[in-house]
Amino acid sequence: MSYLTSTATGSASTDLGLGFGIPGYAHPLVAPLEWDELTRPGTPLHWVVLNVDKGPGARPDPRCLEATGRLRNAGVRVLGLLDSAYGARPFGEVISDARRHLDWYQADGFLLDRCPGERASLPETRRTVASLRELRDGAHIVLGHGTHPYPGYAENADQLVTFSGPWTDYRWSQVAEWTADYPSERFCHFVHGVPRGHLDEALRIARWQGASTIYFTDRSDHGGTADPWEAMPGYWDEIVSRIGTGVSE
Repeated sequence: MSYLTSTATGSASTDLGLGFGIPGYAHPLVAPLEWDELTRPGTPLHWVVLNVDKGPGARPDPRCLEATGRLRNAGVRVLGLLDSAYGARPFGEVISDARRHLDWYQADGFLLDRCPGERASLPETRRTVASLRELRDGAHIVLGHGTHPYPGYAENADQLVTFSGPWTDYRWSQVAEWTADYPSERFCHFVHGVPRGHLDEALRIARWQGASTIYFTDRSDHGGTADPWEAMPGYWDEIVSRIGTGVSE
C-alpha cells in the first residue's frame, strides 16, 4: 500500500487519540436520529459542523439552535460551516455568514469549506482567519482544503482537512512530507464509500498518515450527485467501538 511507503509516515504515532469530526449532517428535522446520537456519552467527538444551506441559512432556525444547544451542553464543540468557494466568495460575505453563525447558534468556531490551497491565496485566507478569530475569542478554525495545501496554511488554522474524498482514492493516497513537522491533532480526513470490511485498513491509513480527526462512512456521493455526509454511516456503532470511548475536546 502506498500509504505505508511515504517518507513522512515513520514519525506517525500508533496511538493518536482518534476522534470524529462530523462534516455536517442533514437538517435536524430530516436527520433527528443522527443529531441525537451525537450526544451519547463517551462518543469520541472532536467537533460537529452545522451546515444550513452551505452556511448559516437565511434566518435563525429553532431546530438547529436546539440541536446545537444539546451538543454544547454535552461539551461538544460546534463549528459553523463557511463556504469559501475556493477563494471566489467575497471576504465580506464569508464574514457576514460567520456573524450569523455566532448570533444565531453561538458557534464555537468555523470550518472554512472549499478553502483554496495554493500559495497565492494564502494572504487572503490568513486575513479571513484573523478576522474570524477577532469575532470570537478562542474560535476553533478548520480549513477544509480536502487535499494537501501549500504548507504555510498550517500556520494559520487549528486544523486542516488534508483529505476529503472516496475510499477508492484514500486507500492509495500518500501523505505530504511537510506534515511530519506537525502533530496529528492538526489534520483531518473525511472519507466516503468505505466498506465495512475495510474499516481497519482505513483506520490504519489515518494513523500512519498522522490524522487524528476522522470521519469514515459507507455512504456514497453517487458520482457527485449526493452528499455522503448527510446521514450517519451504517456501521456507526462499530466504528465508535473500534476507536474507543473518549471525551469531547
